[in-house]
Amino acid sequence: MGRYITRSADETVALAEKLGRTLHGGELIFFLGEMGSGKTTFCKGLAKGLGTLDEVSSPTYAIAHYHRGPTPFAHFDAWRISGVEDLETAGFFDYLNTGAVIAVEWSEKMAAFAEKPAIQVALSPLPDGSREIIIEGAPAFEPDFCT
Repeated sequence: MGRYITRSADETVALAEKLGRTLHGGELIFFLGEMGSGKTTFCKGLAKGLGTLDEVSSPTYAIAHYHRGPTPFAHFDAWRISGVEDLETAGFFDYLNTGAVIAVEWSEKMAAFAEKPAIQVALSPLPDGSREIIIEGAPAFEPDFCT
């Protein structure tokens, strides 16, 4: 487990980019955190580390965005997911065997449906405006800019 404090959106992106560089495809990443905690910002950094060619934005209304690159990146928002049928409709299960890194915001709504272990990323805003980010189950990496 890694515990990090980032003091800006740029540091959050940089931390996630470092993690993204350790991934090889096929990983499932579950995000936990309240609205505004930095989940999409973290996903922007992941995509950058994976070499994604597309701009990353929140998939709230689309439920899923697929991004091209050397390691494809599928970005889901499970906020409106209420059951396995919604996951099937969104194509979630189809992505599991594509070799893409799959990131799921609001994953607590669908963790019971996951078919394989996931990397967990929990983001919490702190009173001073910084973020506490706890990463479990990820390959080892050492960012040099956050605590």
